[in-house]
Amino acid sequence: MQRKKIYNPNSTETVSDRQIFGGSPTGIFELNKIKYQWAYNLWDMMLNNTWFPKEVDMTTDVRDYKQLTDSEKNAYDKALSQLIFMDSLQTNNLIDNVNPYITSPEINLILVRQAFEEALHSQSYAVMVDSISQNSDEIYDMWRQDAKLKHKNDHIASVYDSLATGNPSDTDMLKAMFANQILEGIYFYSGFTFFYTLARSGKMLGSAQMIRFIQRDEVTHLILFQNMINTTRKERPELFTPELIEEVYQMFRDAVELEIAWGKHITEGHILGLTDDIIEDYIQYLADRRLKAVGLKKIYNKEHPIKWVDNFSNFNDQKTNFFEGNVTNYSKGSLDLDDF
Repeated sequence: MQRKKIYNPNSTETVSDRQIFGGSPTGIFELNKIKYQWAYNLWDMMLNNTWFPKEVDMTTDVRDYKQLTDSEKNAYDKALSQLIFMDSLQTNNLIDNVNPYITSPEINLILVRQAFEEALHSQSYAVMVDSISQNSDEIYDMWRQDAKLKHKNDHIASVYDSLATGNPSDTDMLKAMFANQILEGIYFYSGFTFFYTLARSGKMLGSAQMIRFIQRDEVTHLILFQNMINTTRKERPELFTPELIEEVYQMFRDAVELEIAWGKHITEGHILGLTDDIIEDYIQYLADRRLKAVGLKKIYNKEHPIKWVDNFSNFNDQKTNFFEGNVTNYSKGSLDLDDF
């Protein structure tokens, strides 16, 4: 598979000929001619979701952080450090590894927008770190000091190595889509839950509100890759071999095992509302839901163990702010996974 040409005047590709990858686009974005309408709808949704970290008030978190237990501080710092890595990775991965091989203009748009949002999330984490930490380097350098964090980071990054070689196959691209689904729909979701757990007990509300905005973006990212997988299955079913499907199942099993170990590592059984059993059940539940969304069978058959988390992350039109009781303008981007 070759990187697409950014200008390809010899192309005779029509709209109906477009492919998510492996096509031959002209390089001209003729956006009045759309093949994947779901992608253009998602583009509009992402634009409507526009927000900036300065919109979130972090003043009370400065006080709250000082009053956290040592276990809560430790978990907060580690969870934040993990999120910093994942958004840093995605900002580069989308632009350098994924988008160069995507040949649908309407999906190119979304990937550029997603990369912007991942960069925005990095700025959001910087605001969180600056608000609570007297030494921000401790959080940013944690991956160097914490062996489990580095192990997890190394595993996540390794999945994209095949795209970085400069000579990926069609199967490599498809596996990268599944890897992105796992990143957006398991690793991120699991990381967000800790902040909602603190907020549920009235702590670090600014941080949870920031995470809430970030998660709204991540929902669109998850929908993007799930739709890319499902569309590819329809257009190129020959790629979905039994060998690939088994490899995908193993990717999910590995991710679940890794994330459960990480969740237990950061909470150490000392965070009220996040027992080891809850962590395990929740991550397995997330994996099953992601598998089902792309037409695969569940592995774990677990029920949602902490349904209250969905109330924190759910945006509805003109929804009352769940922290302060003030109406906030969430109508510019209300979204649910079932909308697409």
